[in-house]
Amino acid sequence: MLKIGYVRLRDPRSAEDTAKLKSDGCHVVRAEEPAGPAGDESSVLTSIIDFIAEGDQLVVTRLSHLGTSGRELLDVLDRLEARGASLLVAQSDLCSQGEGGRALRAALGAVAELEPPWTSRRRKGAPAEDIRALQAAGVGPVEIARRLGVSRMTVWRKLKEATA
Repeated sequence: MLKIGYVRLRDPRSAEDTAKLKSDGCHVVRAEEPAGPAGDESSVLTSIIDFIAEGDQLVVTRLSHLGTSGRELLDVLDRLEARGASLLVAQSDLCSQGEGGRALRAALGAVAELEPPWTSRRRKGAPAEDIRALQAAGVGPVEIARRLGVSRMTVWRKLKEATA
């Protein structure tokens, strides 16, 4: 089993986090700057998840290093599980396997249900397939924008791209 540590920089504790991950037995520790104002997806985290193999473990010191919303955290968990890997949160000793993993998933799911739908999409825009699906269901552009938490211009732009 390979233990891969991941830490976000610009955190006052990032040096401590890196040292903790190394002392916890991580074979590799990767660090990166947080996403910019555009909310671009983390390229280092994405490459770790693309690389991680079955039986490996992603180790972070805090859940906040993986995402800013419950939906984003659940997405990371889903992607890790799809690869047969697990997650360990060192600070709180949470693991995505076993009973603790089910409890972690349930808690994140509850948090995600309470979040407004636009919290994770505002920075990334709405996916074109969501917009097209709502349009196909007979929902107008203004209502689509309201439901997805994006501007009407975003909806019009995505619909135009789909027909081009």
